[in-house]
Amino acid sequence: MRTILFLLRKEFLQISRNKPILGMITVLPIIQLLLLVNAANFEIKNINFAILDNDKSQTSQKLVEKLEANEYFTLVASVTNEMQAKHLLERRKVDMVLQIPSKFEVDLQRFHKASLFLGVNAIDGSAAGLISYYANNVINNFNQEIVIDQLRLPITPKLPIRTEPRFWFNPELVYSAFMTPGLLVILVTMVGMFLTSMNIVREIEIGTIEQLNVTPITKVQFIIAKLTPFWIIGMFILAFGLGVGKLMFDFPIVGSLSVLFAFAAIYLLVVLGMGLFISTITNTQQQAMLISWFFLVIFILMSGLFTSVDSMPVWAQKLTLANPVTYFVELIRMVLLKGSGFHHVIKHFVIMSIMAVVTIGFAVLNYRKRA
Repeated sequence: MRTILFLLRKEFLQISRNKPILGMITVLPIIQLLLLVNAANFEIKNINFAILDNDKSQTSQKLVEKLEANEYFTLVASVTNEMQAKHLLERRKVDMVLQIPSKFEVDLQRFHKASLFLGVNAIDGSAAGLISYYANNVINNFNQEIVIDQLRLPITPKLPIRTEPRFWFNPELVYSAFMTPGLLVILVTMVGMFLTSMNIVREIEIGTIEQLNVTPITKVQFIIAKLTPFWIIGMFILAFGLGVGKLMFDFPIVGSLSVLFAFAAIYLLVVLGMGLFISTITNTQQQAMLISWFFLVIFILMSGLFTSVDSMPVWAQKLTLANPVTYFVELIRMVLLKGSGFHHVIKHFVIMSIMAVVTIGFAVLNYRKRA
């Protein structure tokens, strides 16, 4: 134990004298959290649209006004033909074109039905789907007003069922409440893996590894001394990030923080074990960073943070079973947003504990006391 304490003192001294690492620990997580929560946002709030109104009736004008009154839509142009509308879409001057056919009002009054053409820029498929969804909601609400107020028709059979949605766990539909917990996981993972992957390699580059190799310390003592400082740093970054996120974005913390930090303690062993293993198979810090980045990109993109795991192909869903980031992203959202307790996430604890034993075991076995 005394030997480990001396090694830990050495590690903390090295970290305190390394200014880039201190910056990664303190300043970088705050900047990344503040930027990524606002940048990694799939909400669409400013939808520029153009109108091609071939009817020019009172009803078509009310539809246009209803779109303009919606907080998501901004009318930027009123065109007179389809070529102008197509030109605006091609130049990305507008995101959507609503074409109202002639006799729109007449068809509504005479046949109680009419058609609209909605042209959406679908270069970004996700954005196009949201734009279409928002526009259809406005048009459906307008349709209800027409049926009830103008046409003087009974609600049934046209609108026999009304739905009243109730949103659980994130009732205000605040996107930052959904993204911030997941981004915290990514920050902890990136800092933990990058720092540990460069740790042993840095000892080689500055020449201190030879001094360690001639000492009587065991491999287990060496790995414990290398892991512990960054484990403490990772826990600090998570706590600090939760505080900053709560202060800046006011996302809910419904569940028990003790469950969250208990899981984070095991998760960090997995991430740090991976970083140390990478450090034992590389010769330079550049190699360690490149290999770490390779795995981090795969872990992040397949974690379910940006794309739901259920929406992935079957083979990709099977690969996520070996991705530790997936389990932490899912757990942190369950705990903070849903208030899940330990009995709800016991499977995550078991899987992460197995991963921790495997990764730390590989790191210890692969380390050799050699230059």
